[in-house]
Amino acid sequence: MRPMTTDDASNVEPTDLVQQNDALGVKDGARLEAREPPFSPLERVVLWGLLGTFVVVGLAYAVAPEAVWDDRLAPVVWDPIVLDASDEAGDAGYNRWNTALYTAGLFVSVLALQALFRHWRLPSDDLMVLTLAVWVCLAPVLRVLEDAHIFPPGKDVLFISPIIHLHLAAWLVAVGLAGHRLDVTMARSTHPSTTERRVNHALLFGVPFGLLGFWSWVLRPAHDGAIAIGPTAPALFSLFALVAVVLCLMRTTGAPAITRALLSFGVGAVLLSMGYYVALAQQLSVLYVDDPRNSIVLWPLFVVVGLPLLIAAVLHRYGAPAHNHLTATGHVPGVLPEGVRLEVWEADPDAVASHPVERLSTRAMLASPLVLLMLIGQLADGFATFLGLDVFGYAEKHVASQGVIELGARVNEALGIDFGVGAWLFMVVKAVLVTLIVVLFARMRVEHRQQHLRVLIVLAVMIVGLAPGLRDVGRLILDV
Repeated sequence: MRPMTTDDASNVEPTDLVQQNDALGVKDGARLEAREPPFSPLERVVLWGLLGTFVVVGLAYAVAPEAVWDDRLAPVVWDPIVLDASDEAGDAGYNRWNTALYTAGLFVSVLALQALFRHWRLPSDDLMVLTLAVWVCLAPVLRVLEDAHIFPPGKDVLFISPIIHLHLAAWLVAVGLAGHRLDVTMARSTHPSTTERRVNHALLFGVPFGLLGFWSWVLRPAHDGAIAIGPTAPALFSLFALVAVVLCLMRTTGAPAITRALLSFGVGAVLLSMGYYVALAQQLSVLYVDDPRNSIVLWPLFVVVGLPLLIAAVLHRYGAPAHNHLTATGHVPGVLPEGVRLEVWEADPDAVASHPVERLSTRAMLASPLVLLMLIGQLADGFATFLGLDVFGYAEKHVASQGVIELGARVNEALGIDFGVGAWLFMVVKAVLVTLIVVLFARMRVEHRQQHLRVLIVLAVMIVGLAPGLRDVGRLILDV
């Protein structure tokens, strides 16, 4: 069988799996079954394991609460959170036990959620990736507000890791369920045009109403805190949030309602929170007038955010033609046609060499939000840590990061360098790590059913990279 040309490949979208595999040059013995089990054996183990863990811990807590909570979980998880939120303790660090627990929890959550998201057929396109990135950006904005202690006691613990991620995840799930319900209504409708208008109206009125609840529960308590928050900036940014919600909904009319709801709500929540960040900056600028030890500076923003954005723009410019060509053929960069297994694809490289997915994906991935957001996040974290520790004199709270920084300090001592505490090595490690990740994602091919796994991996990388990087630069600007 001759290899397909690009023109042939761009037209190959048969609905029957057998025809599709024939078009790809798959031998008869390697054809796929039309139906596959909803979960793989590993996914079933993870899902049942999580359920079993919650049941066992819940029963153990019911039987012996002191042994489970007071002697085990509280010292590892809850006490550091309370200490971190207190004014006297400052910014409490992590220990090796909660670091291991959070790392394992993140890894297991990725495996479990990607299986559920695939089973529920949730969107996994570029717009959803950007939507999740907006929610990741919301966490560090709120975290910086807590770092400045603008929230009253009792509310402040909601903004400490990992509580802040669970707290925002609850909002995300609530908004997502409402959007998914609208999608179900649209799918069952016998009058699509009428139902579409009703969905648009529901989003147009429902998202601002939800943001009002977000403000009331999350941000309004800041007015009861120790720092006086002026009303001008929050009111102005509330107007910006309302305009942004309308624009997001108008520009995404062809997307599923769940994506539109999450994106518009996330953008609105970020702008509402930024209003309080600006109000805090105004208040601190007044307090810093007679305090030479503190000042508000903007230049770290250009290093921590500007440089990664510039690098990402260069990569996007290089990969955009291939990305546009590949998506125009109806394919997703790095994703095999639906129903084709990875082992089948790799079994006969010559047969698929001219297929758009194989020919264009490596370059097209450089313009994908999956790669660009990971790049921006990891570089932002590296630059922010370098500036925070080596230039501004902050301290590292993460166990693994501190180990890299201590190694950098030993290198400084060996070379006779009298600058900083060795955080430059952490920045170098981040740059090398993100380079390897970009190369891996550019060359990686996944099956159609594995798209959600890619999205959840990127989300996890953003949580541990983009979120702390933005939090750090937010603190550096305000000097808190």
